[in-house]
Amino acid sequence: MAETAASMSASRPDSRGQPRKSLGGIWLEFLGSMNLAITLLVVVSIASVIGTVLPQNETFNTYLIQFGPFWFEVFRVLNLYDVYSASWFLFILGFLILSTGICVSRHIPSVWREITRYRTRVREQSLLALRQHRHWDSAHSTGELQDVAEAAFQAHGYRTRTEARGDIVVVAGMKGAATRIGYVLTHVAVVVIAIGALVDGNLYLKFQEFTGNLQIETRDLRVSQVPAESWVAAESGAFRGNVTIPEGASSEVSFLQMRDGYLVQELPFTIEVEQFRIDYFPNGAPRSYESDLVIHDPTLDEPIRETIGVNYPLTHRGHTIYQASFTDGGSSLYLTGHLLDGSGEVMELDARVFETYDLQLGGLERELRIDGFELLNINRDTRSVERTGGSSEFINSGPSYTFTLRDEAGQAREYRNYMAPVEIEDRWYFLHGMRMGAEEPFRYLHIPADHNYSMDTFLAFHDALHRPEAVAGASRRAADGLLGQMGVPGSDLGDRVAGTAHGMIDTLLTQGFGGVSAELDERAAGASRPGMIREFSEAVLQRTLYEVYRDVLADQRGVMPASIQTDSEQRAFFEEAMNAVSAAAEYGAPLIFQLNHFEHRQATGLQITRAPGKSIVYTGSALLTLGVFLLFYVSQRRVWALVKPGQTGGGELLMGGANQRRPEQFEEEFEQLADAVDQHLNPADDPAREN
Repeated sequence: MAETAASMSASRPDSRGQPRKSLGGIWLEFLGSMNLAITLLVVVSIASVIGTVLPQNETFNTYLIQFGPFWFEVFRVLNLYDVYSASWFLFILGFLILSTGICVSRHIPSVWREITRYRTRVREQSLLALRQHRHWDSAHSTGELQDVAEAAFQAHGYRTRTEARGDIVVVAGMKGAATRIGYVLTHVAVVVIAIGALVDGNLYLKFQEFTGNLQIETRDLRVSQVPAESWVAAESGAFRGNVTIPEGASSEVSFLQMRDGYLVQELPFTIEVEQFRIDYFPNGAPRSYESDLVIHDPTLDEPIRETIGVNYPLTHRGHTIYQASFTDGGSSLYLTGHLLDGSGEVMELDARVFETYDLQLGGLERELRIDGFELLNINRDTRSVERTGGSSEFINSGPSYTFTLRDEAGQAREYRNYMAPVEIEDRWYFLHGMRMGAEEPFRYLHIPADHNYSMDTFLAFHDALHRPEAVAGASRRAADGLLGQMGVPGSDLGDRVAGTAHGMIDTLLTQGFGGVSAELDERAAGASRPGMIREFSEAVLQRTLYEVYRDVLADQRGVMPASIQTDSEQRAFFEEAMNAVSAAAEYGAPLIFQLNHFEHRQATGLQITRAPGKSIVYTGSALLTLGVFLLFYVSQRRVWALVKPGQTGGGELLMGGANQRRPEQFEEEFEQLADAVDQHLNPADDPAREN
């Protein structure tokens, strides 16, 4: 390097004569090595990427569903569900602080020397070896040459220092030393940012949990029932929590998700939600949503009223409140439950979302929990523009609600029902979905809507199939009709056929068409003409079902069944009703709920954070920005002027300069310096340029 050539050389002692380093010195050198610091930074960067890509602080059940048992356990052991508070991550941050701190302390003396030393003991041969140098033989005295060189340096922003060695005078100039400070600032910034990260790393919670003063709660309890050892005092450290507040309600706590449970974080103020508003895109996706909040703080004379939205948070007393989500706030649902045991009984239930009810259904007991309510269900339907003449291809299927039914054995099934019938391929159905667990999609029971867009006709048909007298009369008429078409007389045979139909209907109600098919296969096995037996049995079953359906229509109209003539619409309804009866056998619930009306109440989901280390991180980021700027945009430059008496009188001036970065730019600057010296010397002087 050019600068090295301009430096005073020193003889290197024989390494064999150096004393051996102590173990402490070796460790100190290792901890302060640049390789170790870079390795730790890479590990921290990788961990940060994982923490960004992998959603943090979700429930364990969410991760189990998403990744499966094997990878869930692997990620849990590595504590990847809370990377920034993981013990190994905090240990690496502490080690990074130690390593970088030692590295900075070791290099500060050399950086200080680079900033403060002018290297005035430069030799003539070193200056001549520089790429940028110029030599003058002048009639001016050495004192005048010294003043000219020093004035030129200072005019170009150089700080100068002069040293005399006998007849030789050296003027050394330096500027841009701040680039060395940039090196220190970037390393100090890493230490400061890591300290800020440690401050926000939940060290207080970890210590409290380690000492047994804090216990993670895993039960689903009301806030008032959570034990004291699961509460975190207000303003006791950094946290990131969530709370859901319905409209018109308030809260003075936040919930911290911790592994398979939670903690209750006290707040030094109360948050009240006056109103929640949401706007949707045509496809049903939320366009924007916001909450009108009132902050009640005992330290304030008046409450704070503020509207927050996505990316528009509210900060108060070091706590930042973000608009994170929304959900139902406990809407009131007025339900009618229709029992499917053929009794025709109904039960009225005034329910609220998130509430649990014990149901007595004849001899059965069920636990009902209302899980949620959706006001809008937007689905794509490309035919809607053509059919309705509208401008949107999205349609709203109306409100829906979800609930869970748990039987005496504790087995639960989740259900989702739509309030209004939904059009599917030009037919209208009431959709009743069921699934065994959250990892499964809903399988829907399609109950056909009658001409009044209600479930009354289907429910009457389903109830009639449970009444023995109704099935007996219908099956007898069906048997007589089929035997008459075949020209087979005999009442005894008709009774046997009717009895067969009655048994198949019982199987249909409990096992669906799949069970009926299996029963027919068993009955036809070993027969000489199994195909004919199966075909005849199916005809008997369908004719019996049809006769039951005619009885229902006759009862609705108040006429005799024989006078009922069905049209194509009614026959299509009959086909759909048979399929729905079969599917109801697998529905898994002893009743079907119908939503009559509701009172919608929304709730806002807030994320509340407190990060006392945030200002420390911001300070470190500012130092890092400044340090990088100094490193890349400030270049250290050194110039020297060596003045000595001339051989024939007057004096000689040798000027040289060095710059490790941007040599082209420095070459132009050096030429300006040389030209400035030329202008101050007499025209008679003979400059001799050696470039």
